[in-house]
Amino acid sequence: MTHPAPKNGDTLLFVGTMKGAFIFSSDAERNEWTKHGPYFPGESVYSLAYDERGGKKRTFAATRSFHWGSNVRRSDDFGETWSPQDRMAVRFPEESKLSLTQVWQIMPGPRDEPDIVWAGVEPTALFRSRDGGVTWDAVEGLLKHPHRAQWTPGGGGMCLHTIVPDPSNKNRMVIAMSTGGCYRTDDGGATWRARNVGVRAQFLPNKYPEFGQCVHKIAHNPARNGRLFLQNHWGLYRSDDWGDTWTDIANGVPSDFGFAMQAHPHDPDTVYIVPLQSDEFRCTPEAKLRVFRTRNAGESWEPLANGLPQEDAYETVLRDAMSADSQKSAGIYFGTRSGKVYGSADSGDSWQNIANALPPVVCVRAAVVGGGTSATNAA
Repeated sequence: MTHPAPKNGDTLLFVGTMKGAFIFSSDAERNEWTKHGPYFPGESVYSLAYDERGGKKRTFAATRSFHWGSNVRRSDDFGETWSPQDRMAVRFPEESKLSLTQVWQIMPGPRDEPDIVWAGVEPTALFRSRDGGVTWDAVEGLLKHPHRAQWTPGGGGMCLHTIVPDPSNKNRMVIAMSTGGCYRTDDGGATWRARNVGVRAQFLPNKYPEFGQCVHKIAHNPARNGRLFLQNHWGLYRSDDWGDTWTDIANGVPSDFGFAMQAHPHDPDTVYIVPLQSDEFRCTPEAKLRVFRTRNAGESWEPLANGLPQEDAYETVLRDAMSADSQKSAGIYFGTRSGKVYGSADSGDSWQNIANALPPVVCVRAAVVGGGTSATNAA
């Protein structure tokens, strides 16, 4: 098996599936891709991240096997070698009486603190590593939150799946969970407040509760700090105040149900989604695989279909299966539950098929080597 040997400026695409992980490599033009893997064959890989802080080139993978359970693995040589299995690394305190089911999200911390890494897990909790992912501790302010007893599992479990740090304020972070909604800390994790005003909980008697919403994804572009976009279990929303209030932006989309949401890496008004027909039929509407893009912060949406199948495309794109790179002409990528991966080197105007027969894709992350950034959903 070959492994990537990228040079600065090359593009990497990290793909997590239900049966292992793959790395695709290309140059800055992104016309041709080379596949590497599978890594961790037979294990599900629900989260991947690439981290260049502190001069390293580190890949994180959240793996789950029937034997070892859920782990966070690390590689500093693009997958050629990985840290050993350590099923005790991400571990709940004994007094919590909770046990780890799965790591759903890995998020590198601040640029000037290269050893800080965050992990969102199931059952809902936030973990922090202070040594680059070797050891982890639960953030007690969220672990002991008074709402915890009322959080309930969504269809995929009771998981913390989205972590959005404020790059200008180390004490502020937004997280999202299913089901529970959006929460924010302004004091470094000591306390957390529900931030769901305006977000509808279609499945509850009280449609606008303080918490209990089933948020599917939140996206953020630091170019306009504080602006967030939210894909809910029914509903599309924007906030311009770090989640204090949310405005409905489901204007002209075929469905406001879906999972994946990705912010453009350069333009804070541009966001991408892949709508699904409904909660009951989680496939692309009209069996057409279309990405929808807004370039005016949700005032209107346009379908992007050039290069994507428009007949018999009963596809599903999950919450972490969409990403963007930071090339000058931004690359947008997504993977499907049928094992296909698509990419666009022109911000979504046209698409190419990168992979066609992988196991079900659950995570996609893109990075430019030497760009000094990390591969996260909040690119």
